[in-house]
Amino acid sequence: MSIEGSENITNQFKAQGSNKKGYPGSFIFTARVNNVILNEDDNGWADNGEYASIGYINFSDPTINNATATNLAKPLFPNQKYYPVLNEMVYIIGIPSLGVNEDPTLVEFYYFQAVNVWNSNHHNALPDEIFTYQQPESQQQDYPTVGLGAVRRVSDESTEINLGKTFFERPNIRTLQPYEGDYILEGRWGNSIRFGSTVADTTPKNTWSDSGLNGDPIVIIRNGQYENDQDPWVPIVENINQDSGSIYLTSTQKINLTPSLSVNASGSTYNSYPTKTKPKAINEYIEPQVIINSNRLVFNTNKDHLLLSSIKSVGLNAVESVNIDTPKTIIQSNEVYLGGKNATEPVLKGDETIKILVNLVDELTALYSVLSTLTGAIDPAAKAVGTYAVNSSTTLQTLTRIKTDLLTKTKSNISKTL
Repeated sequence: MSIEGSENITNQFKAQGSNKKGYPGSFIFTARVNNVILNEDDNGWADNGEYASIGYINFSDPTINNATATNLAKPLFPNQKYYPVLNEMVYIIGIPSLGVNEDPTLVEFYYFQAVNVWNSNHHNALPDEIFTYQQPESQQQDYPTVGLGAVRRVSDESTEINLGKTFFERPNIRTLQPYEGDYILEGRWGNSIRFGSTVADTTPKNTWSDSGLNGDPIVIIRNGQYENDQDPWVPIVENINQDSGSIYLTSTQKINLTPSLSVNASGSTYNSYPTKTKPKAINEYIEPQVIINSNRLVFNTNKDHLLLSSIKSVGLNAVESVNIDTPKTIIQSNEVYLGGKNATEPVLKGDETIKILVNLVDELTALYSVLSTLTGAIDPAAKAVGTYAVNSSTTLQTLTRIKTDLLTKTKSNISKTL
């Protein structure tokens, strides 16, 4: 489907000249976004192919507020989508349409990348009043002039720019502080990926360059930046202890993560390890590691196994408890220590212990059975013996009950050992 431009845009396109085949050449220009089609509730959905129109924008001349313009453009790249918001400026390229053989003036428009008007990752919407110099007093304060241009210095909760139906400005969203050689991808809401490195002796200082050499690689994935008291246009540096969620892939860097277990009253970590094999603290380790930190972590599989393996050990630390809920728990190990690393008392085997105790009860039962038959053969004057014979009957009943309890109540139906 061709997207035809308005007459003035088409004339500009034709004025670019022809290529060697006689067709008009491509050209690039900037335009203001007036509408973005993302779902069936957006203007232009039904008229432009419904689902085929997802990502289309309506654009107009950036120097006027022409919301009725019919110019349409679709995303240039099929596998990378960066949807603009209303009133942002985008680069648009005009390309000869597939129907150029029938109509040499027929063009299609594609957009790529919003213009970095304010050097902000949050939004770069451009109020048209900037051009007409009729902006209200509140916006005059938000957009002071510097040299030949304007800068954005939003200090309140609104710039009164229409950004869309659900997109509302958050002035506290900051761009990331760059360092030499960085490749940074930033979303609009404090989510980012930094392909960076160790950069010692730089300003402002970051949180990962206290070890290693300049150029040692690091990747930082962050979702949700922390709050601070600086002006909202001052760039921010990631902080693993304060950002909402982080993944750090390091090479030689020390990451000063404060582990949750440090709040324990014992004041130390990894107490289950012997001193010689105790792992290094996270903020002391300077070899490659992957750190994941957030309020909560969930690892889930819905078809196959969740496997954890380590060349040394798997350490589990928790301030309150370690809980396991499963129909079956199997621990295969040559040694199992319960209660602490210095445990020495062996655990009794259930079946073997019951067997020994039952044999003991059987022997006692046989002894008391013999003693109870001696009552009639003993001299009646020997009252002590007679009394003993009477008590032996009660003892036999007690031994029988003990044996029953041993066989039915003492063995666990859950826990087993070799």
